[in-house]
Amino acid sequence: MSTVYDYVPPKVWAWEQPSGGRFANINRPVAGATHEKELPVGKHPLQLYSLATPNGQKVSIMLEELLAAGHAGAEYDAWLIRIGEGDQFGSGFVAVNPNSKIPAMVDRSGPEPIRIFESGSILLYLAEKFGAFLPRDLAGRTECLSWLFWQVGVAPFLGGGFGHFYNYAPVKIEYAINRYAMEVKRELDVLDQRLAQHPFVAGDEYTIADIAIWPWYGGLVLNEAYGAAEFLSAQDYTHVMRWAKTIAQRPAVQRGRMVNRTSGDPAHQLRERHAASDFQDRTQDKIG
Repeated sequence: MSTVYDYVPPKVWAWEQPSGGRFANINRPVAGATHEKELPVGKHPLQLYSLATPNGQKVSIMLEELLAAGHAGAEYDAWLIRIGEGDQFGSGFVAVNPNSKIPAMVDRSGPEPIRIFESGSILLYLAEKFGAFLPRDLAGRTECLSWLFWQVGVAPFLGGGFGHFYNYAPVKIEYAINRYAMEVKRELDVLDQRLAQHPFVAGDEYTIADIAIWPWYGGLVLNEAYGAAEFLSAQDYTHVMRWAKTIAQRPAVQRGRMVNRTSGDPAHQLRERHAASDFQDRTQDKIG
C-alpha cells in the first residue's frame, strides 16, 4: 500500500456531511419520498419506470426479447427516471418501489395493478407471466434461478464496490480498489469456468440468467462499464468474452439497451419508449 490512513470511526456514526463523489446529492441515510410527483401512465398494461443502468437494462432487454419471441402482451411504456435529479424519491415512484431504486414496474393487465420492484424480481415475474426464458423442468429452473440470484448477490461488489471506488469516488483509495478488483476478477473467473462448459450461463438455452448477468459482466468485459476492461485484464476471460459478444448481437438486446438511455452516442438513446416503431421513428424529444 502506498498510503496509510489514520481515520478512526466514531463511536456513533452521524450524517454530518455529503459523502462526495458523483452521486453524493442523492445519497441519504433515510427512506421515503422527498416530494409529491405522480408517475405517468401510458396505454400499455406494462409500465416501466427506469434508467439504462445495468439493472435498468435487464428489464427493457427482457421486454424486447419477449416481444421478439411473439408475446404481444409484453408491449410496454418505458418512462425515464432521472436518478441524478432525484426522480426516484417522488411519491409516485416510492409507492411502486419503497426502496427508491430503478427499475420498477406496474402491471395493469388485471383487475388490480400489481407493482414489481427489484430487477431480479421483475425478470422472474415476466418469465413466469409469459412462460418464457425460464426452463420448465425442476432441474433447469433451479439452475437458472441459482445464477439469477448469484447475480443479485454479487452485483453490489461490482457496482457499489469496484465501480464506485475505481470510477466514481472523489479520491482513489488503493486498498478499496484492490479489494474489489480482486473480488470482481474472482466473479469473472466463476463465469468463465461455467461458460467454458455451456454456451449460456444456465446451460444450453438463453434465459433470464443471461439477461440479468450480461448488462453487468458483459458490459464490463466489452469495456462499456467503468472503462476498466484493460485494468481487469478482461481479455483473459475468453469464454465470458465469447458469451458477451454473442449476446450483444441479439437485436432485442440492442433495442433494450437503448431504452431510457441518457448517455453515450445519441444514436443509441431512446429516452422514452411507447411503441415498437419508436426505434425507427425517433423524435428529438424521445432521443433527448
